[in-house]
Amino acid sequence: MNHAARRIGRSLALVLPVVLVLSGTLAVTHVPWAPAPADSPVLTSSAHKASARSASTSAGPTTPQRAPQDVLRDRLIAELQEQNPGAALSGLQRAINRKPSLARHCTSIARALGKAAVHKYGPQRAQRFARPVCDTSFASGVAQLN
Repeated sequence: MNHAARRIGRSLALVLPVVLVLSGTLAVTHVPWAPAPADSPVLTSSAHKASARSASTSAGPTTPQRAPQDVLRDRLIAELQEQNPGAALSGLQRAINRKPSLARHCTSIARALGKAAVHKYGPQRAQRFARPVCDTSFASGVAQLN
């Protein structure tokens, strides 16, 4: 009997990682990674708001310059509030693809989005929007507020 249990355990130890990798790969294929068209009203609206904000902030003579990652984080949190966390996470992925230097800030931005999603939707509903952007940082932000 002990031999049979050991054999089953070894089989699971070999099969389980393969199943987990395949299920993760399949989950990623269901995420809409393709960028939205340039004439998308969502992007046009966001771009218009961002340019209006930057024009109004550049008018002041003593306005300090904000770091690009802070501007991105604030823009994505506003997008999350206006739409949903999925749209904000897609925006984060597009921003990282356009400007790879932001990749080192991806984790902290995704975590901030997770926290904002919990404030708006609650922990259970916010978790439904999790995507594999910056590993599991969004889910980590959601979990921190549970």
